[in-house]
Amino acid sequence: MIEARTPEFWRATLALSLGSFMVFANVYITQPMLPLFSREFAISPLKASWSLSLTTLALAASLLIYGPLSDALGRRKLMIWSLCGVLMVTLSLGLVQEFQFLLLLRVLQGFLLGGLPAIAIAYMGDEYSRPALGVAVGLYISGNTLGGIGGRLIGGFMTDLAGWQSAFWLMAVISLLCLSAIIWLLPQPRHFTPKPLRLGAVLNDMGIHIRNPILLLAYLIGGFNFFIFINQFSYVTFLLSEEPYLLSASFLGMLFLCYLSGTFASALSGNVARYLMQPLCMLMGIGLLMAGTLVTLIPGIWMILLGLLINSFGFFFCHSMASSWVSHNACVARGSASSLYLVFYYVGASGGSFYLEPFWRSNGWSGVVVASLVVLFATAFMAAGLWRIEYLRKSRHAAFSEGKE
Repeated sequence: MIEARTPEFWRATLALSLGSFMVFANVYITQPMLPLFSREFAISPLKASWSLSLTTLALAASLLIYGPLSDALGRRKLMIWSLCGVLMVTLSLGLVQEFQFLLLLRVLQGFLLGGLPAIAIAYMGDEYSRPALGVAVGLYISGNTLGGIGGRLIGGFMTDLAGWQSAFWLMAVISLLCLSAIIWLLPQPRHFTPKPLRLGAVLNDMGIHIRNPILLLAYLIGGFNFFIFINQFSYVTFLLSEEPYLLSASFLGMLFLCYLSGTFASALSGNVARYLMQPLCMLMGIGLLMAGTLVTLIPGIWMILLGLLINSFGFFFCHSMASSWVSHNACVARGSASSLYLVFYYVGASGGSFYLEPFWRSNGWSGVVVASLVVLFATAFMAAGLWRIEYLRKSRHAAFSEGKE
């Protein structure tokens, strides 16, 4: 097994973190380009946002396929081949001239991008010792955040510098470097045992998770929070590209540095969960997400940025708690339980733009805020329900322990 802080540990963890960076940089590269797409192709903000929404939807669908497939075919080679496909599609995106072809390639890219996030944690579970696993997962998740930020910065700055096609060409070069490093660094699996692909067993596990209300509420909380959070960032790019702000694509890309407060929140969440029940922490995160949304209504770019910083902290704090809750409370097949959480998460990302668009069209940013609060009140109610369930469970456990004494 790969032990913590050994040379092999750092090689494998760096390889997977670079893969995570590559995946999420490619996913989110188009987000600062949305206002430009709307103007250049004479399309609505909703249609422009499809360049991100359809990608995340395809990624969500692929998660249901890659996990079981990797059990039968192997982890490492499936991750590498999927990333090779991503590289080819990214190169092709730099040659596109029509929006419909861009969308078709982004759907294909989204499906290929799911290969690494669906498999990476399973690879770690096979090859890493238990003490090494916790450290490696934390570093891997940091690659998610940095990839999301990096992709948006590349998309914004390269669009202003040399046009949006150039952003995809630079991303292809970066992806090639990441892929080469992954092939060189990632160790061959030594503890993987192939399993026959049994579709019935996979569907049965998924059914068990969906019927478990403790898991289902967490799935809905994660999915609907991301439904709002990621698409707020899409519509705020339209707000800030218009009068009186008139921000360029470069500055719109820099908006996503606000995600760094979410990186801090994710790191903090584990310590907070030692003292407070996880559903209460979810509720606190949603409360911060609602507060940050309201702050963005205060005029001035600095208040909007402050609101986005608060939003990022609250969202990622809740997301960390919800994903951990799923892992701890799944009765069977924890891997598929976590995969299903990610399916809800990315389906939420793809659906939010359709929900927010009519509110944006009729009332601008204030309409987006109202629509956001409606959904966030619902997720807060769900988190409160989980808090009550956990409180009653702990009370029964305490009473049982006292009775035994």
